Formats: sequence, C-alpha cells, structure tokens
Amino acid sequence: MLLRERLSQKIPQWREEAQALRAEYKDAVIDHVTVNHLFRGMRGLKVLLSDISYVDPYKGIHFRGYTIPEVLEALPKPPGATMPYVGGLYWLLFTGDLPTKEEALSVEEAWKAHMDLPDWVKATIESMPKDTHPMTLFSMAVLALQKESVFTKRYKEGLPRTQHWEAALEDAIALTARLPVVAAFIYRYLYGDGSYIPPRDDLDWGANFAHMMGINDERYQELSRLYFILHSDHELGNASAHTAHLVGSTLSDLYYAFSAAMNALAGPLHGLANQNALKWLAEAYERYGGVPTEEQLTEFAWETLNAGQVIPGYGHAVLRATDPRYTAFYEFGEKYLPEDDFFRLVQVAYKVIPQVLQEHGKAANPWPNVDAISGVLQKHFGVEPTFYTVLFGIGRALGITAHGVWARAMMLPIERPKSLTLARLKSLAEEAKA
Repeated sequence: MLLRERLSQKIPQWREEAQALRAEYKDAVIDHVTVNHLFRGMRGLKVLLSDISYVDPYKGIHFRGYTIPEVLEALPKPPGATMPYVGGLYWLLFTGDLPTKEEALSVEEAWKAHMDLPDWVKATIESMPKDTHPMTLFSMAVLALQKESVFTKRYKEGLPRTQHWEAALEDAIALTARLPVVAAFIYRYLYGDGSYIPPRDDLDWGANFAHMMGINDERYQELSRLYFILHSDHELGNASAHTAHLVGSTLSDLYYAFSAAMNALAGPLHGLANQNALKWLAEAYERYGGVPTEEQLTEFAWETLNAGQVIPGYGHAVLRATDPRYTAFYEFGEKYLPEDDFFRLVQVAYKVIPQVLQEHGKAANPWPNVDAISGVLQKHFGVEPTFYTVLFGIGRALGITAHGVWARAMMLPIERPKSLTLARLKSLAEEAKA
C-alpha cells in the first residue's frame, strides 16, 4: 500500500525528533493545573500530543498545518467535482503532505477493497428494534466488525512494538472503508425499505455514500465529500477523539476505540449539537409561519436568552471567530440551494444573532460554529435529524483513526492521570496558597 510505504519513510524521523525533544526538555514546565481546572473538565489544559490537527482561535481547524480554505483548494478532486476526494484528506492527515491525485486515488482504491458489508453485521443491525437510536446501531456494528482486527491478531502473534502502527494502519483503512456502507444500511433499515445498496466501483468514497443512501443527486455527492472533510477532526482533546485515544492507549484495537468514541459522540453536549441547532431554527420557522424577518428572529433570540437558554450553534469552547467550517457550508448553500427556506433562515440568523449575543454580553464568542448550518444542509436532502450524529461519526473516523495510528507510530504510553480526593485537593490547595 502506497500510504504504508510513505509512512515507513517518515515515522523513523518523527520518532527521532520526539526522542530528542523529550531528552532536551523533559523537565520544562508547559502548563499549570489549578483547582478550577479539575472542576471544569480540565478545559484547555495542554496535556495531549498529536500532529494531526490543531485549532487556532481565529482561523479555526488546521489539518497538518493547512486551513480549511487551503485544504479545499489544494486537494485533488474527482472529474467535474468542486469538492475533493476524501482519500486525499486522509493522506494529508497521515503524512502531513498534500497528496498528488495518484496518492489520493491510492487511498480511495484501498478503501474500495474493503467496502463490503459482512452478513453478520447486517444480521446484528437487523436484530434490533426499529426504534433503536442510529448511534446505538452504529457503535454495535463497529464492534461486530472487530473480529477482523489485524492489530489484535498480530499482537497475539508477538508483533514488535515498533511495528504496531503498521497493523493499526490496516485496521484504519478497513474500518473507515466500511463506515459509509454500515451507516447507509442503518439509515435504510431505520428510515427506508431496509434494502442494501452496494457500493459502485466507479464512485469515490464520498460519492458512494450518497449512492448507498439512495440519494441520487450530484449535489448530495458534493455535500458528502465536504461534510466528511469538515467533520474529520478537531484536535485530540474533544470528547470523542480523546475517548478513542484513551482506549487505544491500552492497546485495544481501533474498532474498540472507535466504538467507544461514538458512545461519547452520542452525548447531548457533543455530537447532538447540530440537531439542537436545527430544532431551534424549526421553532422559529413555525412561530412566524415561514422565514422570519430580522426583527422577528431578533425577538425570538432574546426570548431564548431571557429564558436562561443558549442559542444552539453559536459560540465555541476554543474559537473566537466564525467557524471556517460554517463558512464552507454557507458557501455550499449559496451555490447549491439558495432558495431553500431553512438556508434563508440561516442567512437571517447570521445577520442578527451575533449582534444579539454581543448585546447580551455573556458569550465569549458570538459567532456561529459548524453546527449552526450542517443540519440545515442535510435536511434539504431529506436526511432524518436523528441520523446527523452518525454522519458526524463517519467524518470524525478519519481523524480518530489517524490519531490512533500516529500514537502507535510514536509508541505513546497508556494514559494514566492522577485523581485526588476532595480532602487531598483542599490540603494541596492550602499548601499552594501558603
């Protein structure tokens, strides 16, 4: 596999750089933990290591140092498409290099070799009641695939630690290849006629998802490519990525780690935000019998805030400007569905809500994030809102598996922080204060 060959060239250098850094600076103090950090979920503490991505407060997510506009412009694209091959982004996440078209296609071809849906996975999904949440089925299906883990098999055979990344890479390719197939079947089982639409050899990974969903619209192929790229990663510290990292640090394989990550993503404070944002917009739409005016939406926003609630999709724990992922989706909407009522509602919201939040004065960041618009675009193509988190998970798999392979390449240890009792914490705090 071309990707494995490239990583075989790069990983020895990365390991050498990391070992030299640790040797020279092992006692350097990078951050300080306060009592407040322990009560605020360790928010913002610099305690994780990964080269895959980082978030700049004003420029947003950087994939291997490249911003979203740079990535969307530079990555190779299918003939006639405006959005890149997702395989090109995967190459970038692993290697740090912008791929050639040949390199992007090598990932796409590696995926196609694994895009089958085993009968036992179908049976697992079909054994569950149809009122089961799609995230439950998604996590179960990943665990059902775990029996095929190359890493687990080779580890039992005595795989040397220096080669753990190679087996993890094989799992990463096989797992990410099948996720769109699994997800599309779950969707059709829960919301459609239950039939399985197999992938096509002539379609790329993103376009194949649209095909397997049964949405025969080239615009949805473009949206799928864009959606998975934009949701692929957001540093290692978010709940789902960090969950996968913690599980993977025990040398559980990527199937176990990714399933655990999806259980974290299913939480209302993480992956459900796009559904909540769409719900808020739908309530405004129903209140005013259509797309509200700027004055009406301003009124509705103030009612929400005065009731002690937040406006979903606005603000972010790290960002202090409009999320570039939001901007990319916004530009997609302007190009492909400018007359859609809910996209027009998003446009009104973008004009009035930041001003309302600034006047309200309690939001550190009044600007929209990706969740303020992502659900609206899926709604246009008839995708059920309860499925949005699964879509998020397909995209996030790209970053999570890249982090996982990178961690094995760098031979990072098991994660084991120290916990304190309240009494011990109080004693330490008193000593520090004195």
